[in-house]
Amino acid sequence: MVSLVTALRDIQRLREIYVVLVRHGFGELAQRLGLRQRIREGGEAAALGPAADEVPPSLAPAAERERGDKERGQIALPQRLRLVLMDLGPSFVKLGQIASTRPDLLPKEWIEELKKLQDEVTPVSFAEIEAVLEESLGAPLADLFESIAPEPLAAASIAQVHRAVLKHAEGPKQVVLKVQRPGIAQTVARDVELLHALARLVERSIPESHIYSPCALAQEFDRAISAEMDFTQEADNAARFARNFAGHPQAHFPRVYREATTRRVLTMEHLDGWKVYEAIARHGYQGPAIAKAAVGILIKMIFEDGFFHADPHPGNIVLSGSPEQPRIGLIDLGMVGRFSPELRDKVIDMMLAAMRQDYEALADALYAVGTPTERLDMRAFRAEVRRLADKYLGRPLKEIDFAALIGDLVKGATQFGLEIPPDFTLVGKALMTIEGVGKEIDPELDVLGEARPHFARLLRQRYSPERVAADLWRAAERLAGAAYDLPQQAREVLDELRTGRLTLRTEDPSAGRISDRLGRRLFAGLVVGSLLLSGAWLFTHEPSRALGAGALGAAVLCALWHVVADRRRG
Repeated sequence: MVSLVTALRDIQRLREIYVVLVRHGFGELAQRLGLRQRIREGGEAAALGPAADEVPPSLAPAAERERGDKERGQIALPQRLRLVLMDLGPSFVKLGQIASTRPDLLPKEWIEELKKLQDEVTPVSFAEIEAVLEESLGAPLADLFESIAPEPLAAASIAQVHRAVLKHAEGPKQVVLKVQRPGIAQTVARDVELLHALARLVERSIPESHIYSPCALAQEFDRAISAEMDFTQEADNAARFARNFAGHPQAHFPRVYREATTRRVLTMEHLDGWKVYEAIARHGYQGPAIAKAAVGILIKMIFEDGFFHADPHPGNIVLSGSPEQPRIGLIDLGMVGRFSPELRDKVIDMMLAAMRQDYEALADALYAVGTPTERLDMRAFRAEVRRLADKYLGRPLKEIDFAALIGDLVKGATQFGLEIPPDFTLVGKALMTIEGVGKEIDPELDVLGEARPHFARLLRQRYSPERVAADLWRAAERLAGAAYDLPQQAREVLDELRTGRLTLRTEDPSAGRISDRLGRRLFAGLVVGSLLLSGAWLFTHEPSRALGAGALGAAVLCALWHVVADRRRG
Protein backbone atom coordinates (compact mmCIF):
# COMPACT_ATOMS: atom_id res chain seq x y z
CA MET A 1 0.00 0.00 0.00
CA VAL A 2 2.87 2.37 0.83
CA SER A 3 4.49 1.84 -2.58
CA LEU A 4 1.12 2.35 -4.29
CA VAL A 5 0.53 5.61 -2.42
CA THR A 6 4.07 6.77 -3.19
CA ALA A 7 3.68 5.96 -6.87
CA LEU A 8 0.33 7.77 -6.96
CA ARG A 9 1.88 10.87 -5.38
CA ASP A 10 4.79 10.80 -7.85
CA ILE A 11 2.42 10.60 -10.81
CA GLN A 12 0.32 13.43 -9.42
CA ARG A 13 3.43 15.55 -8.92
CA LEU A 14 4.67 14.76 -12.44
CA ARG A 15 1.24 15.71 -13.79
CA GLU A 16 1.46 19.01 -11.91
CA ILE A 17 4.90 19.68 -13.44
CA TYR A 18 3.48 18.97 -16.89
CA VAL A 19 0.61 21.43 -16.40
CA VAL A 20 2.90 24.18 -15.06
CA LEU A 21 5.28 23.77 -18.01
CA VAL A 22 2.39 24.12 -20.45
CA ARG A 23 0.97 27.09 -18.50
CA HIS A 24 4.17 29.07 -19.00
CA GLY A 25 4.84 28.23 -22.62
CA PHE A 26 7.08 25.17 -22.23
CA GLY A 27 4.65 22.75 -23.87
CA GLU A 28 7.19 21.82 -26.53
CA LEU A 29 9.72 20.94 -23.82
CA ALA A 30 7.15 18.76 -22.06
CA GLN A 31 6.46 17.03 -25.38
CA ARG A 32 10.17 16.41 -26.08
CA LEU A 33 10.54 14.92 -22.61
CA GLY A 34 7.60 12.61 -23.23
CA LEU A 35 5.99 13.59 -19.93
CA ARG A 36 2.45 12.94 -21.09
CA GLN A 37 3.21 9.36 -22.10
CA ARG A 38 5.21 8.74 -18.94
CA ILE A 39 2.33 9.96 -16.79
CA ARG A 40 -0.06 7.57 -18.52
CA GLU A 41 2.37 4.65 -18.28
CA GLY A 42 3.13 5.49 -14.66
CA GLY A 43 -0.55 5.58 -13.80
CA GLU A 44 -1.06 2.13 -15.29
CA ALA A 45 2.07 0.74 -13.62
CA ALA A 46 0.88 2.05 -10.26
CA ALA A 47 -2.40 0.22 -10.75
CA LEU A 48 -4.43 3.37 -10.41
CA GLY A 49 -7.42 1.65 -11.88
CA PRO A 50 -10.31 4.00 -12.66
CA ALA A 51 -8.14 7.01 -11.80
CA ALA A 52 -5.99 6.27 -14.83
CA ASP A 53 -9.04 6.38 -17.09
CA GLU A 54 -9.99 9.74 -15.66
CA VAL A 55 -6.88 11.40 -17.08
CA PRO A 56 -8.21 13.68 -19.82
CA PRO A 57 -6.85 13.34 -23.35
CA SER A 58 -5.11 16.64 -22.83
CA LEU A 59 -3.39 16.67 -19.45
CA ALA A 60 -3.40 20.47 -19.47
CA PRO A 61 -6.75 22.26 -19.94
CA ALA A 62 -7.20 24.44 -23.00
CA ALA A 63 -7.01 27.57 -20.84
CA GLU A 64 -3.53 26.60 -19.67
CA ARG A 65 -2.36 26.00 -23.23
CA GLU A 66 -3.79 29.34 -24.35
CA ARG A 67 -2.06 31.11 -21.48
CA GLY A 68 1.22 29.37 -22.34
CA ASP A 69 1.00 30.44 -26.00
CA LYS A 70 0.40 34.02 -24.89
CA GLU A 71 3.29 34.04 -22.41
CA ARG A 72 5.65 32.56 -24.99
CA GLY A 73 5.00 35.51 -27.25
CA GLN A 74 5.18 38.21 -24.58
CA ILE A 75 7.56 37.09 -21.82
CA ALA A 76 11.26 36.30 -22.14
CA LEU A 77 12.44 32.73 -21.62
CA PRO A 78 14.38 33.33 -18.36
CA GLN A 79 11.38 35.07 -16.80
CA ARG A 80 9.07 32.21 -17.77
CA LEU A 81 11.50 29.76 -16.17
CA ARG A 82 11.34 31.75 -12.93
CA LEU A 83 7.53 31.63 -13.03
CA VAL A 84 7.64 27.85 -13.50
CA LEU A 85 9.89 27.40 -10.45
CA MET A 86 7.69 29.66 -8.33
CA ASP A 87 4.56 27.72 -9.29
CA LEU A 88 6.19 24.38 -8.48
CA GLY A 89 6.89 25.35 -4.89
CA PRO A 90 9.68 25.41 -2.30
CA SER A 91 11.97 22.66 -3.64
CA PHE A 92 12.05 24.16 -7.12
CA VAL A 93 12.45 27.70 -5.77
CA LYS A 94 15.51 26.49 -3.89
CA LEU A 95 16.75 24.83 -7.07
CA GLY A 96 16.48 28.16 -8.88
CA GLN A 97 18.27 29.98 -6.08
CA ILE A 98 21.15 27.51 -6.25
CA ALA A 99 21.25 27.72 -10.05
CA SER A 100 21.59 31.52 -9.71
CA THR A 101 25.01 30.91 -8.10
CA ARG A 102 26.34 29.09 -11.18
CA PRO A 103 27.47 31.63 -13.79
CA ASP A 104 29.65 28.88 -15.24
CA LEU A 105 26.50 26.99 -16.26
CA LEU A 106 23.91 29.66 -17.10
CA PRO A 107 23.99 32.89 -19.14
CA LYS A 108 24.05 36.20 -17.30
CA GLU A 109 20.43 37.10 -18.12
CA TRP A 110 19.24 33.78 -16.65
CA ILE A 111 21.31 34.35 -13.50
CA GLU A 112 19.86 37.83 -13.02
CA GLU A 113 16.31 36.53 -13.38
CA LEU A 114 16.79 33.58 -11.02
CA LYS A 115 18.30 35.88 -8.40
CA LYS A 116 14.84 37.46 -8.13
CA LEU A 117 13.39 34.26 -6.69
CA GLN A 118 12.09 34.80 -3.20
CA ASP A 119 10.68 32.06 -1.03
CA GLU A 120 8.51 34.23 1.23
CA VAL A 121 5.30 32.27 1.77
CA THR A 122 2.19 32.39 3.90
CA PRO A 123 3.16 31.35 7.45
CA VAL A 124 1.70 28.23 8.99
CA SER A 125 -0.34 28.53 12.17
CA PHE A 126 1.42 28.83 15.51
CA ALA A 127 -0.35 25.65 16.68
CA GLU A 128 1.46 23.70 13.96
CA ILE A 129 4.78 25.33 14.93
CA GLU A 130 4.20 24.38 18.58
CA ALA A 131 3.61 20.78 17.56
CA VAL A 132 6.90 20.66 15.63
CA LEU A 133 8.74 22.27 18.56
CA GLU A 134 7.46 19.83 21.16
CA GLU A 135 8.02 16.80 18.93
CA SER A 136 11.56 17.86 17.99
CA LEU A 137 12.71 19.07 21.42
CA GLY A 138 11.11 16.21 23.32
CA ALA A 139 9.90 18.36 26.18
CA PRO A 140 7.04 20.71 27.05
CA LEU A 141 7.75 24.17 25.72
CA ALA A 142 7.13 25.70 29.16
CA ASP A 143 10.17 23.78 30.45
CA LEU A 144 12.48 25.44 27.89
CA PHE A 145 11.00 28.85 27.10
CA GLU A 146 9.50 31.63 29.14
CA SER A 147 7.62 32.85 26.09
CA ILE A 148 7.37 32.41 22.31
CA ALA A 149 5.94 35.10 20.06
CA PRO A 150 3.10 33.59 17.99
CA GLU A 151 3.66 36.02 15.11
CA PRO A 152 6.65 34.98 12.94
CA LEU A 153 9.49 37.35 12.15
CA ALA A 154 9.81 35.71 8.73
CA ALA A 155 8.24 32.82 6.84
CA ALA A 156 10.07 31.00 4.06
CA SER A 157 9.52 27.80 2.14
CA ILE A 158 11.65 25.63 4.44
CA ALA A 159 11.14 27.22 7.84
CA GLN A 160 9.76 30.19 9.71
CA VAL A 161 11.32 32.26 12.47
CA HIS A 162 9.84 33.33 15.84
CA ARG A 163 11.12 35.47 18.69
CA ALA A 164 11.33 33.74 22.07
CA VAL A 165 12.79 34.01 25.57
CA LEU A 166 14.86 30.96 26.52
CA LYS A 167 15.14 29.69 30.09
CA HIS A 168 18.89 29.44 30.67
CA ALA A 169 21.29 28.80 33.55
CA GLU A 170 22.81 32.26 33.07
CA GLY A 171 19.36 33.88 33.05
CA PRO A 172 16.67 34.47 30.40
CA LYS A 173 18.00 34.88 26.88
CA GLN A 174 16.41 36.68 23.97
CA VAL A 175 16.54 34.18 21.11
CA VAL A 176 15.11 33.42 17.70
CA LEU A 177 13.65 30.03 16.83
CA LYS A 178 14.03 28.71 13.30
CA VAL A 179 11.45 25.94 12.91
CA GLN A 180 10.92 23.69 9.89
CA ARG A 181 7.49 23.80 8.35
CA PRO A 182 5.40 20.67 9.02
CA GLY A 183 5.78 18.02 6.30
CA ILE A 184 8.46 19.94 4.39
CA ALA A 185 11.05 17.17 4.78
CA GLN A 186 8.80 14.66 3.00
CA THR A 187 7.94 17.17 0.27
CA VAL A 188 11.60 17.97 -0.38
CA ALA A 189 12.64 14.31 -0.37
CA ARG A 190 9.97 13.45 -2.95
CA ASP A 191 10.87 16.44 -5.13
CA VAL A 192 14.61 15.68 -4.97
CA GLU A 193 14.03 12.12 -6.15
CA LEU A 194 11.82 13.40 -8.94
CA LEU A 195 14.39 16.04 -9.88
CA HIS A 196 17.08 13.40 -10.34
CA ALA A 197 14.75 11.46 -12.63
CA LEU A 198 13.83 14.59 -14.60
CA ALA A 199 17.50 15.59 -14.96
CA ARG A 200 18.36 12.17 -16.42
CA LEU A 201 15.35 12.44 -18.71
CA VAL A 202 16.39 15.90 -19.91
CA GLU A 203 19.94 14.76 -20.70
CA ARG A 204 18.64 11.73 -22.64
CA SER A 205 15.88 13.53 -24.50
CA ILE A 206 17.57 16.87 -25.20
CA PRO A 207 21.24 16.35 -26.16
CA GLU A 208 21.96 20.08 -26.33
CA SER A 209 21.13 20.37 -22.61
CA HIS A 210 24.47 18.84 -21.63
CA ILE A 211 26.10 22.28 -21.56
CA TYR A 212 23.90 23.08 -18.54
CA SER A 213 24.76 19.78 -16.77
CA PRO A 214 21.22 18.97 -15.51
CA CYS A 215 22.35 15.88 -13.57
CA ALA A 216 25.26 17.74 -11.95
CA LEU A 217 22.95 20.59 -11.00
CA ALA A 218 20.44 18.15 -9.51
CA GLN A 219 23.23 16.49 -7.51
CA GLU A 220 24.47 19.86 -6.25
CA PHE A 221 20.92 20.80 -5.27
CA ASP A 222 20.55 17.48 -3.45
CA ARG A 223 23.67 18.17 -1.35
CA ALA A 224 22.71 21.78 -0.66
CA ILE A 225 19.10 21.10 0.32
CA SER A 226 20.11 18.13 2.49
CA ALA A 227 22.51 20.37 4.41
CA GLU A 228 19.89 23.11 4.71
CA MET A 229 17.29 20.68 6.07
CA ASP A 230 19.61 19.68 8.95
CA PHE A 231 19.71 22.62 11.34
CA THR A 232 22.49 21.03 13.40
CA GLN A 233 24.80 21.74 10.48
CA GLU A 234 23.87 25.41 10.58
CA ALA A 235 24.54 25.36 14.31
CA ASP A 236 27.99 23.89 13.64
CA ASN A 237 28.61 26.60 11.02
CA ALA A 238 27.72 29.34 13.51
CA ALA A 239 30.06 27.88 16.12
CA ARG A 240 32.92 27.67 13.61
CA PHE A 241 32.41 31.26 12.46
CA ALA A 242 32.40 32.42 16.09
CA ARG A 243 35.73 30.63 16.70
CA ASN A 244 37.28 32.07 13.54
CA PHE A 245 36.26 35.62 14.47
CA ALA A 246 36.86 35.46 18.22
CA GLY A 247 38.06 38.90 19.30
CA HIS A 248 37.37 40.49 15.92
CA PRO A 249 36.13 44.06 16.54
CA GLN A 250 33.73 44.26 13.59
CA ALA A 251 32.24 40.78 13.12
CA HIS A 252 29.56 39.14 15.25
CA PHE A 253 27.90 35.74 14.88
CA PRO A 254 24.91 34.57 16.93
CA ARG A 255 25.46 32.12 19.75
CA VAL A 256 23.73 28.77 19.36
CA TYR A 257 21.90 27.19 22.31
CA ARG A 258 22.42 23.47 21.82
CA GLU A 259 19.97 22.44 24.55
CA ALA A 260 17.14 23.72 22.35
CA THR A 261 18.52 22.79 18.91
CA THR A 262 17.76 19.71 16.80
CA ARG A 263 17.69 18.80 13.12
CA ARG A 264 14.33 20.62 12.77
CA VAL A 265 14.70 23.44 15.33
CA LEU A 266 17.51 25.98 15.65
CA THR A 267 17.71 28.26 18.68
CA MET A 268 20.13 31.17 18.38
CA GLU A 269 20.91 34.44 20.07
CA HIS A 270 18.84 37.33 18.81
CA LEU A 271 21.11 40.00 17.33
CA ASP A 272 19.94 43.51 18.16
CA GLY A 273 20.53 46.08 15.45
CA TRP A 274 19.35 47.37 12.10
CA LYS A 275 19.37 46.27 8.50
CA VAL A 276 21.88 47.98 6.22
CA TYR A 277 19.65 50.52 4.49
CA GLU A 278 17.74 51.40 7.67
CA ALA A 279 21.01 51.96 9.55
CA ILE A 280 22.21 54.40 6.88
CA ALA A 281 18.89 56.21 6.43
CA ARG A 282 17.86 56.57 10.09
CA HIS A 283 20.75 55.91 12.45
CA GLY A 284 23.69 57.83 11.06
CA TYR A 285 25.76 54.93 9.75
CA GLN A 286 28.05 55.70 6.81
CA GLY A 287 28.08 53.57 3.68
CA PRO A 288 31.89 53.61 3.17
CA ALA A 289 32.58 52.36 6.71
CA ILE A 290 30.06 49.51 6.34
CA ALA A 291 31.32 48.52 2.89
CA LYS A 292 34.97 48.51 3.97
CA ALA A 293 34.22 46.39 7.04
CA ALA A 294 32.12 43.91 5.04
CA VAL A 295 34.83 43.44 2.40
CA GLY A 296 37.45 42.87 5.09
CA ILE A 297 35.30 40.27 6.85
CA LEU A 298 34.58 38.40 3.61
CA ILE A 299 38.25 38.42 2.54
CA LYS A 300 39.23 36.96 5.92
CA MET A 301 36.55 34.27 5.63
CA ILE A 302 37.59 33.20 2.15
CA PHE A 303 41.35 33.56 2.07
CA GLU A 304 42.43 33.19 5.69
CA ASP A 305 39.88 30.76 7.14
CA GLY A 306 38.79 28.92 3.99
CA PHE A 307 35.23 28.89 5.39
CA PHE A 308 32.83 31.59 4.26
CA HIS A 309 29.21 32.74 4.26
CA ALA A 310 27.99 32.00 0.74
CA ASP A 311 24.92 34.28 0.82
CA PRO A 312 25.84 37.60 2.49
CA HIS A 313 22.95 39.64 1.09
CA PRO A 314 21.60 42.67 3.03
CA GLY A 315 18.79 40.62 4.61
CA ASN A 316 21.42 38.47 6.37
CA ILE A 317 23.33 41.42 7.81
CA VAL A 318 22.51 43.12 11.15
CA LEU A 319 24.38 46.31 12.04
CA SER A 320 25.22 47.38 15.58
CA GLY A 321 28.02 49.29 17.29
CA SER A 322 28.79 52.93 16.58
CA PRO A 323 28.44 54.58 13.16
CA GLU A 324 32.20 55.20 13.16
CA GLN A 325 33.03 51.58 14.03
CA PRO A 326 30.10 49.48 12.75
CA ARG A 327 29.75 45.92 13.94
CA ILE A 328 28.44 43.50 11.34
CA GLY A 329 26.34 40.58 12.51
CA LEU A 330 25.78 37.75 10.03
CA ILE A 331 22.79 35.41 10.23
CA ASP A 332 21.28 32.59 8.14
CA LEU A 333 24.46 30.53 8.16
CA GLY A 334 23.14 27.43 6.39
CA MET A 335 24.81 28.07 3.02
CA VAL A 336 28.60 28.10 3.37
CA GLY A 337 31.59 27.49 1.12
CA ARG A 338 34.93 25.87 1.91
CA PHE A 339 38.40 26.44 0.48
CA SER A 340 41.29 24.06 1.00
CA PRO A 341 44.68 25.73 1.72
CA GLU A 342 45.89 24.62 -1.71
CA LEU A 343 42.89 26.16 -3.49
CA ARG A 344 43.23 29.34 -1.43
CA ASP A 345 46.83 29.75 -2.58
CA LYS A 346 45.81 29.25 -6.21
CA VAL A 347 42.98 31.78 -5.99
CA ILE A 348 45.24 34.34 -4.30
CA ASP A 349 47.69 33.89 -7.19
CA MET A 350 44.80 34.54 -9.55
CA MET A 351 43.73 37.70 -7.73
CA LEU A 352 47.27 39.07 -7.62
CA ALA A 353 47.73 38.37 -11.33
CA ALA A 354 44.54 40.35 -12.00
CA MET A 355 45.83 43.26 -9.90
CA ARG A 356 49.13 43.25 -11.85
CA GLN A 357 47.25 42.87 -15.14
CA ASP A 358 49.50 39.88 -15.88
CA TYR A 359 47.27 38.00 -18.32
CA GLU A 360 49.51 34.97 -18.76
CA ALA A 361 49.81 34.49 -15.00
CA LEU A 362 46.05 34.97 -14.70
CA ALA A 363 45.43 32.24 -17.27
CA ASP A 364 47.90 29.88 -15.57
CA ALA A 365 46.33 30.51 -12.15
CA LEU A 366 42.82 29.89 -13.51
CA TYR A 367 44.04 26.68 -15.14
CA ALA A 368 45.51 25.57 -11.79
CA VAL A 369 42.16 26.24 -10.06
CA GLY A 370 40.23 24.02 -12.48
CA THR A 371 40.44 20.37 -13.49
CA PRO A 372 40.83 19.66 -17.23
CA THR A 373 38.16 17.32 -18.61
CA GLU A 374 39.66 17.28 -22.10
CA ARG A 375 42.84 18.25 -23.90
CA LEU A 376 43.25 22.00 -23.67
CA ASP A 377 44.98 24.33 -26.14
CA MET A 378 46.87 26.57 -23.69
CA ARG A 379 47.73 29.15 -26.35
CA ALA A 380 44.08 29.60 -27.27
CA PHE A 381 43.08 29.51 -23.59
CA ARG A 382 45.52 32.28 -22.68
CA ALA A 383 44.31 34.34 -25.62
CA GLU A 384 40.69 33.96 -24.43
CA VAL A 385 41.62 34.94 -20.88
CA ARG A 386 43.37 38.04 -22.22
CA ARG A 387 40.32 38.93 -24.31
CA LEU A 388 37.97 38.54 -21.34
CA ALA A 389 40.22 40.33 -18.85
CA ASP A 390 40.88 43.23 -21.22
CA LYS A 391 37.25 44.30 -20.77
CA TYR A 392 37.85 44.90 -17.07
CA LEU A 393 41.52 45.40 -16.21
CA GLY A 394 42.42 48.31 -18.46
CA ARG A 395 41.02 50.86 -15.99
CA PRO A 396 41.61 52.11 -12.41
CA LEU A 397 41.20 49.39 -9.78
CA LYS A 398 38.17 51.00 -8.14
CA GLU A 399 36.30 50.95 -11.47
CA ILE A 400 36.80 47.23 -12.05
CA ASP A 401 33.69 45.08 -11.74
CA PHE A 402 35.56 42.33 -9.96
CA ALA A 403 32.65 39.91 -9.56
CA ALA A 404 31.76 40.19 -13.25
CA LEU A 405 35.41 39.51 -14.14
CA ILE A 406 35.34 36.28 -12.12
CA GLY A 407 32.05 35.25 -13.70
CA ASP A 408 33.35 35.77 -17.24
CA LEU A 409 36.61 33.95 -16.49
CA VAL A 410 34.74 30.97 -15.03
CA LYS A 411 32.45 30.82 -18.04
CA GLY A 412 35.42 31.01 -20.41
CA ALA A 413 37.25 28.27 -18.52
CA THR A 414 34.18 26.02 -18.70
CA GLN A 415 34.00 26.45 -22.48
CA PHE A 416 37.59 25.18 -22.70
CA GLY A 417 36.75 22.03 -20.75
CA LEU A 418 37.99 23.18 -17.34
CA GLU A 419 35.83 21.96 -14.47
CA ILE A 420 35.76 24.72 -11.85
CA PRO A 421 35.13 23.69 -8.20
CA PRO A 422 31.59 24.63 -7.08
CA ASP A 423 32.95 26.45 -4.03
CA PHE A 424 34.89 28.77 -6.35
CA THR A 425 31.62 29.81 -7.99
CA LEU A 426 30.21 30.40 -4.49
CA VAL A 427 33.12 32.77 -3.88
CA GLY A 428 32.16 34.62 -7.04
CA LYS A 429 28.55 34.88 -5.85
CA ALA A 430 29.55 36.10 -2.37
CA LEU A 431 31.93 38.70 -3.81
CA MET A 432 29.30 39.75 -6.34
CA THR A 433 26.76 40.28 -3.55
CA ILE A 434 29.10 42.27 -1.32
CA GLU A 435 30.46 44.29 -4.23
CA GLY A 436 26.96 45.09 -5.50
CA VAL A 437 25.67 46.25 -2.14
CA GLY A 438 28.99 47.91 -1.29
CA LYS A 439 29.05 50.05 -4.42
CA GLU A 440 25.41 50.95 -3.86
CA ILE A 441 26.14 52.41 -0.42
CA ASP A 442 29.66 53.57 -1.37
CA PRO A 443 30.09 54.35 -5.09
CA GLU A 444 33.84 54.84 -4.52
CA LEU A 445 34.34 51.33 -3.10
CA ASP A 446 37.52 49.72 -4.46
CA VAL A 447 37.21 46.00 -3.72
CA LEU A 448 40.61 45.08 -5.14
CA GLY A 449 42.22 48.01 -3.31
CA GLU A 450 40.65 46.87 -0.02
CA ALA A 451 41.78 43.31 -0.69
CA ARG A 452 45.39 44.19 -1.58
CA PRO A 453 46.75 44.51 2.00
CA HIS A 454 45.04 41.24 2.97
CA PHE A 455 46.67 39.45 0.05
CA ALA A 456 50.07 41.01 0.82
CA ARG A 457 49.85 39.73 4.40
CA LEU A 458 48.79 36.27 3.22
CA LEU A 459 51.72 36.14 0.79
CA ARG A 460 54.14 37.04 3.59
CA GLN A 461 52.66 34.23 5.64
CA ARG A 462 52.91 31.79 2.73
CA TYR A 463 56.64 32.45 2.29
CA SER A 464 57.52 32.90 5.94
CA PRO A 465 60.33 30.65 7.29
CA GLU A 466 57.83 28.79 9.47
CA ARG A 467 55.47 28.04 6.53
CA VAL A 468 58.34 27.08 4.21
CA ALA A 469 59.87 24.85 6.88
CA ALA A 470 56.50 23.19 7.53
CA ASP A 471 55.96 22.56 3.79
CA LEU A 472 59.47 21.14 3.46
CA TRP A 473 58.91 18.95 6.50
CA ARG A 474 55.71 17.51 5.00
CA ALA A 475 57.45 16.92 1.66
CA ALA A 476 60.38 15.29 3.40
CA GLU A 477 58.05 13.06 5.42
CA ARG A 478 56.36 11.88 2.22
CA LEU A 479 59.71 11.28 0.55
CA ALA A 480 61.05 9.50 3.63
CA GLY A 481 57.97 7.31 3.68
CA ALA A 482 58.54 6.39 0.05
CA ALA A 483 62.22 5.65 0.79
CA TYR A 484 61.16 3.44 3.72
CA ASP A 485 58.69 1.49 1.59
CA LEU A 486 61.02 1.13 -1.41
CA PRO A 487 63.29 -1.65 -0.05
CA GLN A 488 60.32 -3.78 0.95
CA GLN A 489 58.66 -3.25 -2.42
CA ALA A 490 61.94 -4.07 -4.20
CA ARG A 491 62.31 -7.24 -2.14
CA GLU A 492 58.78 -8.32 -3.07
CA VAL A 493 59.57 -7.78 -6.74
CA LEU A 494 62.81 -9.77 -6.45
CA ASP A 495 60.99 -12.59 -4.65
CA GLU A 496 58.45 -12.70 -7.47
CA LEU A 497 61.28 -12.79 -9.99
CA ARG A 498 63.21 -15.55 -8.15
CA THR A 499 60.20 -17.82 -7.84
CA GLY A 500 59.35 -17.37 -11.51
CA ARG A 501 56.07 -15.57 -10.92
CA LEU A 502 57.34 -12.37 -12.53
CA THR A 503 58.74 -12.03 -16.01
CA LEU A 504 60.09 -8.95 -17.74
CA ARG A 505 60.05 -8.57 -21.48
CA THR A 506 61.31 -5.67 -23.51
CA GLU A 507 62.14 -5.09 -27.13
CA ASP A 508 63.44 -1.56 -26.61
CA PRO A 509 67.17 -1.37 -27.44
CA SER A 510 67.52 1.61 -25.11
CA ALA A 511 66.30 -0.35 -22.06
CA GLY A 512 69.78 -0.48 -20.53
CA ARG A 513 70.16 3.30 -20.74
CA ILE A 514 66.68 3.76 -19.25
CA SER A 515 67.49 1.45 -16.33
CA ASP A 516 70.73 3.32 -15.71
CA ARG A 517 68.86 6.64 -15.69
CA LEU A 518 66.23 5.22 -13.31
CA GLY A 519 68.97 4.09 -10.92
CA ARG A 520 70.65 7.50 -10.94
CA ARG A 521 67.32 9.25 -10.30
CA LEU A 522 66.46 6.90 -7.46
CA PHE A 523 69.83 7.45 -5.80
CA ALA A 524 69.60 11.23 -6.22
CA GLY A 525 66.07 11.20 -4.82
CA LEU A 526 67.19 9.35 -1.69
CA VAL A 527 70.09 11.78 -1.13
CA VAL A 528 67.98 14.89 -1.70
CA GLY A 529 65.19 13.48 0.47
CA SER A 530 67.56 12.79 3.34
CA LEU A 531 69.00 16.31 3.13
CA LEU A 532 65.49 17.82 3.03
CA LEU A 533 64.31 15.77 6.00
CA SER A 534 67.32 16.56 8.18
CA GLY A 535 67.48 20.18 7.03
CA ALA A 536 63.78 20.82 7.74
CA TRP A 537 64.09 19.26 11.19
CA LEU A 538 67.19 21.31 12.05
CA PHE A 539 65.63 24.50 10.63
CA THR A 540 62.68 24.29 13.00
CA HIS A 541 64.99 24.24 16.05
CA GLU A 542 66.50 27.64 16.89
CA PRO A 543 70.03 26.52 17.96
CA SER A 544 70.59 24.58 14.73
CA ARG A 545 68.74 26.84 12.26
CA ALA A 546 71.94 27.81 10.38
CA LEU A 547 72.93 24.17 10.00
CA GLY A 548 69.43 23.35 8.77
CA ALA A 549 69.60 26.14 6.20
CA GLY A 550 72.90 24.71 4.98
CA ALA A 551 71.38 21.23 4.61
CA LEU A 552 68.42 22.64 2.70
CA GLY A 553 70.78 24.57 0.42
CA ALA A 554 72.79 21.42 -0.18
CA ALA A 555 69.59 19.59 -1.10
CA VAL A 556 68.73 22.25 -3.67
CA LEU A 557 72.27 22.21 -5.15
CA CYS A 558 72.26 18.43 -5.29
CA ALA A 559 68.91 18.40 -7.07
CA LEU A 560 70.08 21.00 -9.60
CA TRP A 561 73.33 19.13 -10.22
CA HIS A 562 71.43 15.92 -10.86
CA VAL A 563 69.03 17.61 -13.32
CA VAL A 564 71.90 19.13 -15.30
CA ALA A 565 73.92 15.91 -15.32
CA ASP A 566 70.89 13.83 -16.26
CA ARG A 567 70.13 16.04 -19.24
CA ARG A 568 73.74 15.89 -20.44
CA ARG A 569 73.77 12.09 -20.34
CA GLY A 570 70.44 12.05 -22.24
